[in-house]
Amino acid sequence: MIAVAGEALIDLVESDGTLHPLPGGGPFNTAIALGRLGVPTGFLGRLSYDQFGDLLVRLLRESGVDERYVLRGQAPTPVAVVHTSDEGDAAYSFHLAGTAYADLTSADMPELGPEVVALHLGTLALATDPPASALEDLMRRESELRLIMVDPNVRPDVIGDRDLYRARFESWLSHAHLVKLSASDAEWLYPELELPACAQRLLSLGARLAVVTLGPEGAFAISDAGEAYVVSQPVGVVDTVGARDAFGAGLLRRLWVSDALSAEAVASMDDLALEDALSFACAVAALQCSRAGAAPPTLEEVDGFWATRT
Repeated sequence: MIAVAGEALIDLVESDGTLHPLPGGGPFNTAIALGRLGVPTGFLGRLSYDQFGDLLVRLLRESGVDERYVLRGQAPTPVAVVHTSDEGDAAYSFHLAGTAYADLTSADMPELGPEVVALHLGTLALATDPPASALEDLMRRESELRLIMVDPNVRPDVIGDRDLYRARFESWLSHAHLVKLSASDAEWLYPELELPACAQRLLSLGARLAVVTLGPEGAFAISDAGEAYVVSQPVGVVDTVGARDAFGAGLLRRLWVSDALSAEAVASMDDLALEDALSFACAVAALQCSRAGAAPPTLEEVDGFWATRT
């Protein structure tokens, strides 16, 4: 099982002057995407007992996501208002204080069973306290026991101070084996570095595999044993909500089927193995971009799409 830890929230997506509620949150989207891709997956996070929380739980069940690490509470579900441009790009404003998002402490972190082979963490839940410190404690506790993947999915408006966040981010790299950044993440974190140099910096600080997504231009990855660059498959873009999370799920799916969910395995991925994993992940992300909201594709959809473009 891959355990995905972090926030679940409701995206209020603006369309023709109306806000439409859709499930969201990077970790939640990633768990849903993994479940739809047929990967044994569990979600670890606090969900409200309100109607939105019940909706999120129902969607986990419908996607085959294990609930044993789901925590419930009385605090309301957090909300993000999503504004989508004519080009399909999304801007977010978050409402997190006093919600289930912040109702998570180190004492709440469950013991993970031997069925969990990888732990994915990221997005808002690693950016602000609470719950960032609780998830950092979980990361440190588990880093010697299973693969750790971190996807910061940087939200500058929420984070604020770049230097403080970068120091915190770099402290994770002695525990995180696989780190995925978008080009915008990398440029915000390291404006002084070109993207390849940024990926190399992640490896120098402890990561075993660094992946950088480039939007419609694809993605590249560097490990201790290889590097690869792939071009994304062209699609008609509806919006980009959930695309980064879909990519991460696709990457983890490919590592899972390749029996590569360990620190040693990702470090030893050569050029061909990296190209294969990136190609599949780009296909998942491309399909996500072809539909509105975070609605990741099924494995059958991805296999059909990928087969026509390889």
